[in-house]
Amino acid sequence: MCGIAGAAWTSEAPPFEPSVLRLMVKSISHRGPDDEGFYRSPALPGPGAVLGHRRLSIIDLGGGHQPLCNEDGTVWIAFNGEIYNYRELQAPLEKQGHVFRTSSDTETIIHLYEQYGTECVQYLRGMFAFAIWDENRRQLFLARDRLGKKPLVYRLESQRLLFASEIKALLQVPGIPKQLDPLALDDYLTYQYVPSSRSILQGFAKLPPAHWALFRDGKFQQERYWVPAFEEPTDAHEFGSLAGARKKLRETLTEAVRLRMRSDVPLGAFLSGGVDSTIIAGLMQSLATRPIKTFSIGFPVAAFDERSYAREAAQHLGTEHHEQVIEPEALKILPKLIWHYDEPFADSSAIPMLYLSEMTRQHVTVSLSGDGGDELFAGYQRYQAVKLGGWADRLPGFVRRLLAAPFWQRLPASVAQKSKRRRLKRLLSAIGLEPRRRYLKWISIFDDDRRNELLTDELKTRLAGHDSAQFLLDAYTACPRRDFVTQTTCADILTYLPCDILTKVDISTMAYGLEARAPFLDQHVVDLAARIPIEWKLQGRQGKKILIDTFADLLPQRIQKRAKMGFGVPLDHWFRNELRPLLEDVLLSRKSIDRGLFQPDVVRRLVSEHVQGTWDHSYRLWSLLVFELWQQTFLDGPVPSQPG
Repeated sequence: MCGIAGAAWTSEAPPFEPSVLRLMVKSISHRGPDDEGFYRSPALPGPGAVLGHRRLSIIDLGGGHQPLCNEDGTVWIAFNGEIYNYRELQAPLEKQGHVFRTSSDTETIIHLYEQYGTECVQYLRGMFAFAIWDENRRQLFLARDRLGKKPLVYRLESQRLLFASEIKALLQVPGIPKQLDPLALDDYLTYQYVPSSRSILQGFAKLPPAHWALFRDGKFQQERYWVPAFEEPTDAHEFGSLAGARKKLRETLTEAVRLRMRSDVPLGAFLSGGVDSTIIAGLMQSLATRPIKTFSIGFPVAAFDERSYAREAAQHLGTEHHEQVIEPEALKILPKLIWHYDEPFADSSAIPMLYLSEMTRQHVTVSLSGDGGDELFAGYQRYQAVKLGGWADRLPGFVRRLLAAPFWQRLPASVAQKSKRRRLKRLLSAIGLEPRRRYLKWISIFDDDRRNELLTDELKTRLAGHDSAQFLLDAYTACPRRDFVTQTTCADILTYLPCDILTKVDISTMAYGLEARAPFLDQHVVDLAARIPIEWKLQGRQGKKILIDTFADLLPQRIQKRAKMGFGVPLDHWFRNELRPLLEDVLLSRKSIDRGLFQPDVVRRLVSEHVQGTWDHSYRLWSLLVFELWQQTFLDGPVPSQPG
C-alpha cells in the first residue's frame, strides 16, 4: 500500500518543478514509510510528466521500487494498491513477449497497459489507484478500482493535470487556491461525507470508483469501466437451488480470502465479533497452517463494547487474539483525524478506526476486514425500514397521509437517537415521500428541512437550486428492474460504501502504514451477491440470511443471532460532558459565526437542546464541529505538515 503524486502538462505549460513534487510526496509519507521514488520525463519539447511515490512494502520487498518502467523505459507507473491475481496474469503476458524483471504486482499493470491500453483495468482483480505516463503517446493514464478502495484526487487546470492519493499533496503546489465549494458543503451536510466526484475545494475532484481517465494535449477524458451485476438476469433458478447458491458463495468468498492472504509481510484480521469479520477470520484460519492474528478494541461504555463477541469468535476459530481497551480521548485525536481526512468527514466511527489501526500495526502490516458484507447481503436495519416503506406504499392514500401527519412527531419519545419511539417517528416522518427521497431523508444528517433552516440566505443563493439528493438518485438508476430493497443496497454500494466506509478504512489504516484488504469486495463476490434474490438475503427482520446459513460452521450461535451494534463512540455523552466546552467554544465562536454559512440562532439551539438533554443532535453537532475544525486547519492558514 502506498501513496502517489504527480503532474502532467502540455507544451504550453512550464515543466513541473522537482522540488514541488518532493513536497507533495513528503506530505503523504505516512502512506508509505518504507521507500520513496521519483520519475521525470525526458527534457524534450512538448508535453511531460512527473511521478512520485511513497512505498509500504508488501510484495517483492527488494524489487518493487517505484516508479517502475517497462523494458525500454517508455512507460512508467506510480501505483497504490494490491493486484491479487498478478501471478495468474504474468504467464499469458510472458507468452505475448513481455519480459518481467521483478516479482511485483506493479510490473504486471505496466505490461497489461502495453498489451491492452485502457482496457488493462478489466484484467485487474484487486484494489488500486495508479498513474501511467506513456512517453511515446505523451499521455497520462489514471485509474481507480471498481469499488473505490483506493483514493485518487486531481486538479485539472488549463494546461496541466495534478493528481495524488490525498488532497494535502495537491495543496503543496505553489499558488493553488483554497476555496470552499458550496455545493460540496450542501452534500456533506446531507450525507456526512463529500461524494465523488466532487471535492470540498473548488477546482479539485475525485476520480470516481470504476473509472479511468486520460490526459493528452490538454484534454481530459473520463470513462466508467464496470458496474455491479445487479441488472443481470436473476432468479432462484440461476443457481439451481438455494443450496447451489450457498455452495457458489462459499467457493467464491473462500477464493477471495485465499488471494488476499498473499503477502511477504505478516498479516492478520480485524475481528469485531460481528458476522462479517468473523466469517473472514474463519476462512483465513481454515486456509492457514498456524493460528492467525486477530484484533479488536473495546470501550468502557457497554453499549459500544463488542469485546465479548470478538473474544468468543476468536476462541471458536482458534485465532491468536489481541484486544485493547481504549478510553477515547477525543480532544487528543481530533487534530489527527482532521488532518488525515483532508475533507470534512463526519462518520464518528473514524475515531475507533484510528485506534484499531494503530493497535493492529504494532503486530502486522496487512489486515483483512469484513467491509462490504452489510451492503451486499442486506445487513443494515434500515433495509428493513425500506421493506416496510414498500408495504406502506400499497396502502390507500388517506392512510398514508394519516401516518405521515405532523401529529405523530409531537408525541414524546426518548432523547436517544436510536430509541424505538424515535425510530418510529423517523419512519413515519418520511412515509409519504417517493421511495428514493424517503430513504434519503432517513439516512440524512441534515435533511432538506433542517438544511433550509440551518443555511444562511447568502449560502442558499450560492447553491442556486442545487439538489444534494441527485448523487443518491443517480445511483438508483444502476438497477431499475430489481425490487426496491435490492435497488437500495445497490445505491449504497455505489455511494455510502466508497465515500464513507472505504474512505474511513483507507485513511485510518494508512495513517499508520497499515494495509487493509476486503475479501467481500472482490468483484466476483460482489457480482455474485448482486445476482442473489433479496428473499435469500432478507427474511423477516433478519438480514444476511444466506450469508449466515452458508458460514454457520464459522459463527458461534450467539453471533449468528446478535443485533448489529455498529462501530461508534458515545458522542451524545461527550457533548453533554467532556466535549461540551469544545463544542461551545468552536461552534459558537465569533470566527465560526462570521463565516456567514450557518444561521447562528439555529446552531445555538442545536447546542442548547443537546446539552440540556431534550434532543439528541450528536450526529449533527459532530458534523458541524468537524467542518469548522477542518476550515481552521485547511482554509485559515498554511496546511500544517503534520497533525496537531
